[in-house]
Amino acid sequence: MRGLCLAGRAETLRKHKDAAQRHGGVTVLGRFFGASRQARKGWRTRRRIVVIESDGWGAIRMPSRAVYERCLKAGFRVDQTVHERYDSLLSDDDLELLFGLLGGFRDQTGRAPVITANTVSGNPNFDAIAAERCRQYHWEPLAQTFSRYPLHARALALWEQAMAQGLLYPQFHGREHVNVAAFMNGLQALDPAAIFALGNRMPGCIRKGPRAAANPFLGPTHFETEEDKQAVLHAVLEGLDAFEAQFGFRARSLALPQDTWSADFNRPVARAGVEAFQGGAIRHEPRTDGEDACVERYLGARNALGQTDLVRNVAFEPAFSAGGAQAAAVQALGQMREAFRKRQPAIISCQRVNFCGFIDPANRDRTLEALDFLLRAILAKWPDVEFMHSVELLDLIRHGDHRPASVSA
Repeated sequence: MRGLCLAGRAETLRKHKDAAQRHGGVTVLGRFFGASRQARKGWRTRRRIVVIESDGWGAIRMPSRAVYERCLKAGFRVDQTVHERYDSLLSDDDLELLFGLLGGFRDQTGRAPVITANTVSGNPNFDAIAAERCRQYHWEPLAQTFSRYPLHARALALWEQAMAQGLLYPQFHGREHVNVAAFMNGLQALDPAAIFALGNRMPGCIRKGPRAAANPFLGPTHFETEEDKQAVLHAVLEGLDAFEAQFGFRARSLALPQDTWSADFNRPVARAGVEAFQGGAIRHEPRTDGEDACVERYLGARNALGQTDLVRNVAFEPAFSAGGAQAAAVQALGQMREAFRKRQPAIISCQRVNFCGFIDPANRDRTLEALDFLLRAILAKWPDVEFMHSVELLDLIRHGDHRPASVSA
């Protein structure tokens, strides 16, 4: 199913970002299609498979508690949005507590739950940008970013340790989680939010005002001009190479940033090794002609290049839950029950922000308590459950002996 969005490109993007901000990256529209269409479309299996996909690993958001307080003092209501309030690089403590919890569980095959950590390859190099008076964009690799943070000296080593233990499996999310064109245009236009962000080593900032909206400088794969489109593709391909340099292997799947992606990028990233796309049930396709396209996705659908859609159908997002972390776990269990009833794997969305305690440890602690409850409940209710990461599911879809999915347009 393919059709043009009725709203204009800017309005469509704004609505999508606002919905994602409220619902942990799973929009209301995406949930509707996930519930109504996935029952009739998509790959099936009798096996009870659980995949946890987590976006945003490695990306800067809120640099420190001091910067958070500085934002509030300057009139930026960062206390009103989940990402600005809690999201940051995971500290050594955050990682040790998370991996310690995951390592305490085993499925019927003896495997622990594994997080598919969709990671960026770097972040803006704010010092270099400022040194050139905002005339040119610069980025830096992850190791350089982590070296500046006070409680993160062992973070990348902990990632590698968790990978060896089968608790973490990185995949690609972008070169950085910043819309380079929007950020640089904002800086050159002396946009107050962009200038404030540069001075505080932030990837943009929300606007001032009594009600906070989404950060307008994110969305790395959105574009409005042909020049920006080519720059986005260059960044993605450069980021894929940097991913390999960091982890020692090519990423086989790409988690769509804010579910936004141009199909024109499919062939170049296929040549770079990308075989699958992770995300929600609706993909937003930016265009340079004034209108975005909305494309329905379903599990196992393949494009003409053979690239496969992996579609999330469960949300476990305690940081976004109005009813609290425990309610998020109960909701996730209900969605898993529905997925298994339809003979589909449970592909869980759980953004990195849920595990962040660097800004506010209570946010992390609430999530870990709910995650412990969720994993215990899963193993008790479905003793034959199997934990796997996204690429293992991809291989099962491609090479398994189950009902094949239809070919997508």
